[in-house]
Amino acid sequence: MDIKDIKPNQGNITIEAEVLSKQEQRSFNKFGKEGRVCNSIIADSSGEITLTLWNDDIEKVNVGDKIKLENGWCSEFKEQKQVSAGKFGKIEVVESTKTKK
Repeated sequence: MDIKDIKPNQGNITIEAEVLSKQEQRSFNKFGKEGRVCNSIIADSSGEITLTLWNDDIEKVNVGDKIKLENGWCSEFKEQKQVSAGKFGKIEVVESTKTKK
């Protein structure tokens, strides 16, 4: 799937993209649980989209990495589409900047 083809409220999204930028993480408290969230911008040849990283995924992903999002979910916030692994998806780093020479 290409980023340009992703629609709001769509599930079962699988894409491969490069991480262009990553913002500072923020902490939150929801239902009495602490959590962390961080937005990043990812891109493929068709366009860019915001990728929301939650908790442990934040450390996994770095700027310049190529990632694969499997079974992801697209939501919309302030008329901007954003994808995340959601409850059932996963983010895998397929090419890390740490392993590049």
